[in-house]
Amino acid sequence: MKMIRFTPLVFILAALFFCSQEASAQVEIGVKVSPSVTSTRTIARDQYNFKNDGASAAFGMGIIADYFFGANYAFGSGLLYSTKGGEVSYDYSPVAGTFLRASDDINLQYLEIPLTLKLFTNEISSGTRLYFQAGGSLNTMLAAKVNDRKVDNNSGDRYTKRFNTFEIAALLAAGAEWQLGQSTKLFGGISYHRGLTDIDNNYYSDLFSDKKVELKNSSFALDFGIKF
Repeated sequence: MKMIRFTPLVFILAALFFCSQEASAQVEIGVKVSPSVTSTRTIARDQYNFKNDGASAAFGMGIIADYFFGANYAFGSGLLYSTKGGEVSYDYSPVAGTFLRASDDINLQYLEIPLTLKLFTNEISSGTRLYFQAGGSLNTMLAAKVNDRKVDNNSGDRYTKRFNTFEIAALLAAGAEWQLGQSTKLFGGISYHRGLTDIDNNYYSDLFSDKKVELKNSSFALDFGIKF
């Protein structure tokens, strides 16, 4: 099962890192770290009283690759590890005629492949350029915790069963890049990641017997890194 899940990731990495000599001269590869603030958006009927009860501090890191097809234009991708989630609360009825208030502190870990367009300005000062990035990312869930537990004590099931394995997200970012040497660059910026697909794997929709209940990820991140 794991081999099926990660085969597309391996294929894309191979395409990025084992390109021809001529193409590789136009590829800039680096690493980045991304401390972030994440939350879980909810879409549900008012009667369930769903609320976002707070954001969570999270972290991301990984490899990035910018493939330039012009002096100021690049296709931005990579392979990134990130955590997402937040605390949500809601009312539910375990027995007809009774209502209880419950809350779940959700923590999800993902492996992400960004698929974006990056636009660079000309130098605004010596060795300094601004960049703007837009696109999306394909994300695969690696692990899940709810209320700091990996396993549901009531059912004995891992919490990964509550959430969808795959997620599609939109990505918007902006920042600056500084030339340090012939090929070394530092960069820093801010990014917004907005989940477009429902992360609930029918757990919450079954809890309320309502297929219209949806949960989606959101996060703001500070991005810092170096390209070689």
